[in-house]
Parts: sequence; C-alpha cells; structure tokens
Amino acid sequence: MIEDSRWVWLARIRRPQGRKGEVYADILTDFPAKFAERRRLWLLEEGVSPEKPLEVELAHFWYHKKGVVFHFSGFSTITQAETLTGQIVAISRADRTPLGDDEAYIGDLIGCTLVDVAESTLPGSEPAILGTIQDVDRSSGPVAMLVVHNGANEILIPFAKSYLRRLDIAAKRIEMVLPEGLTDLNSSSG
Repeated sequence: MIEDSRWVWLARIRRPQGRKGEVYADILTDFPAKFAERRRLWLLEEGVSPEKPLEVELAHFWYHKKGVVFHFSGFSTITQAETLTGQIVAISRADRTPLGDDEAYIGDLIGCTLVDVAESTLPGSEPAILGTIQDVDRSSGPVAMLVVHNGANEILIPFAKSYLRRLDIAAKRIEMVLPEGLTDLNSSSG
C-alpha cells in the first residue's frame, strides 16, 4: 500500500451498489459526517503513486451497514461503477478538518514511536521505547488499540487519554504513562 503524504484517505471502494452507478465503500476516516460538507473528492488507485488522481463530484451518499454508499456525478451505470472498484476516495491533506491540540488523525499515528514514560518518573530511570505504531484497531472496543511492533513482537496498547502525556506528531513520538504489566499482558510474545 502506497499512501502519498499529499492525500488523506477517506474510504476504499469495494464494489458497485445498486444499478445507477453507486459504489459501496469501507470508511477509513474518523469524520464520516464530513461527507455531507464535501462535494469535491479525488479517486486514487491503491498501490500506485497518485500522480494523476481523478477528481469527482459527490452527488450524494448514505451509510449502509458499516460502510458508505457514494454516487458520483457522471457515473450512472453498473459498468461505470465497476471501474471504480479498489479506488481510494481521498482529499488533499490541506482540506482536512482541523483538530485540537491533544487530538490526532489515525493516519498520523502510524509510524510514530511509542514511549512509556512511567518508569522515567523514578530517579535514575529512563523512558521505555516500546516500538513503532503499525496500525490502529478501532473495532476492538470503546477505545482504539495501537498496534505496536518492536522487532517480531507485537503489543496492543489502548489509546486512552488518561495514559497520554505527550503527542508530538511532527517528531513522530507519542509518550504515554502505562499501567505496570500492561505491555506484558498485551504482547504477542507473552
């Protein structure tokens, strides 16, 4: 998967939906309600550097099951909708919704180093570098889980505000104070 830093992925088109050119897509954004405000979107071919994205106008959309159905202007047949299968629905990074100081986009968390600073509060102790965030699992419960890799080891860490101490997306570093034993409990090697 090649995700160009100029674009923010909102959805991945899975298949045609209906008979009038609509497509069903998986939602990849934290702000699906913003589709109501967006008319200009871009389609990118997944796995390919998006040098020539296709600009589309969103005629209408609706939520269906756990995804979203889009109808783009100019697409009115099943055959036309089939050509969109596998495409990524995106906006430019500059068009993202502004966030608060203690908030981050999921895509921005991926690639950050996760550091447990709980031990560093003790004299002579250093923060523990847990690894690099590879993914964020939002389906496991009320709190998103950070999927952290450290070599062959995978650790799941709840992305809870009560644990968060410092979020520095520019430096690709997230500092948390984690309860003792949490990393052992949620480790794939333990």
